[in-house]
Amino acid sequence: MEQKAEKKFFGQPAGLSTLFFTEMWERFSYYGMRAILVYYMFDTLANGGLGLPRTTSVAIMSIYGSLVYMSNIVGGWLSDRVLGARRSVFIGGIAIMFGHIALATPFGIPALFLSMMLIVAGTGMLKANVSGMVGHLYAPEDVRRDTGFSIFYMGINIGSLLAPIIVGTLGQKYNYHLGFSLAAVGMFFGLLQYYFHGKKTLGKMGMNVTNPLVGEERKHFLKIFAIVVVVLIVFFGGASALGMMNVDFFINFVSVLGIGLPIFYFWKMLTAKNVTPEEHRNVLAYIPLFLSAIVFWSLEEQGSSILALFASERTQSTILGFNVPASWYQTLNPLFVVLLTPVFVTLWNRLGKRQPNTEVKFAIGLVLTGFSFILLMFPSLLFGTDQRVSPLWLIFSFLIVIAGEMCVSPVGLSVTTKLAPKAFEGQTMAIWFMADASSQAINAQIARFYQPNTEGLYFGIVGAVAVLVGLILFSQRNRIRKLIGNVH
Repeated sequence: MEQKAEKKFFGQPAGLSTLFFTEMWERFSYYGMRAILVYYMFDTLANGGLGLPRTTSVAIMSIYGSLVYMSNIVGGWLSDRVLGARRSVFIGGIAIMFGHIALATPFGIPALFLSMMLIVAGTGMLKANVSGMVGHLYAPEDVRRDTGFSIFYMGINIGSLLAPIIVGTLGQKYNYHLGFSLAAVGMFFGLLQYYFHGKKTLGKMGMNVTNPLVGEERKHFLKIFAIVVVVLIVFFGGASALGMMNVDFFINFVSVLGIGLPIFYFWKMLTAKNVTPEEHRNVLAYIPLFLSAIVFWSLEEQGSSILALFASERTQSTILGFNVPASWYQTLNPLFVVLLTPVFVTLWNRLGKRQPNTEVKFAIGLVLTGFSFILLMFPSLLFGTDQRVSPLWLIFSFLIVIAGEMCVSPVGLSVTTKLAPKAFEGQTMAIWFMADASSQAINAQIARFYQPNTEGLYFGIVGAVAVLVGLILFSQRNRIRKLIGNVH
């Protein structure tokens, strides 16, 4: 633990308040943008959109999300080897803010891709590192850790809850660019809070580089970096010359990265000389949890793509007589997180050492998440696909998946900080977010199977896969527990 805080934040170290509000504002900006981005891309030019095809827009959303979380590998490496977590978070926030500013300009597709590059890079610098700093607030034996991460996770979702209502309303009802500019303002507030409040509550936390890049290793890295740049230029240049450079080609490229990068990093950690035998066992225990997380996030992240289409095209537009914009359904995810977090925090606190182990929580979460998709199989079976159905189907699906999320996401953040090898601290947290990146790379491939005539089959098969993986994980809980040891 790098810091001892006398003040408390809901019974937690005072530094949690700084990181809580920093992530809250960052998520406000990101989810505000995400609530309207898919509609902005396929809306007509006359309505202020870009006029892209519907299938292309959904694929870009998945690839965008994949790259956002994939970039955490780079951000974690820069934190561990060059900048330290504290500086990485601040620089990342600045890049995110300018990314939203780019979207707020009326320059169409060029502004879209400039924004994507800035937000992808900025999120990679910020997200994994701010979560890793939360872990440093607690001693390894501190039983408040899971509760602290649940509170931190609630902060994430307060920002995510407010964003679709405010940004979504401005974007869909008035002007998309006005909505994107408000997302930039949200990130600006997050930066102010992080810089000034952090001076009081974080002390020197995250200022040191844990595994600095020096000497011959620095020269070796620069050589490898140059080789990678040349390979990428040749790769994409060759694809362009052969006429293969299109959206599908890029989707396939990102999908390969989404699977290949985690494999590379796990191999690197398992073979590194500065990883102890105990840390080696922890990494082996972490792998099945990581693979399970990919399945979970594959379903959860479809809330902004497939379920966004379901909300727009298959769900009745009124609830209790009130007209509800499709973007507002994006609030269901964070709303249920905010409502269910106190329930699960109370449950874990009351159970104390009797609460389920991490691997069991993951299994429960996967089964619940699978049922949330199986539920959406029934509207097409009961009513067909040529009419809109009650919003309750979508609402209850989100409720069930978020109950599953409470058993996976905050718990996954917590266990990652506990199982991470010291030399790969920031990068291991980045690998946790790589599960999300890998899932969205997979979603970009499977989203094409979601069509009106396959809607029920799509939801049924995807949901059944999640349930099956959850049951397999539960059956292997004893083997995983032996590798984890005393980490709870």
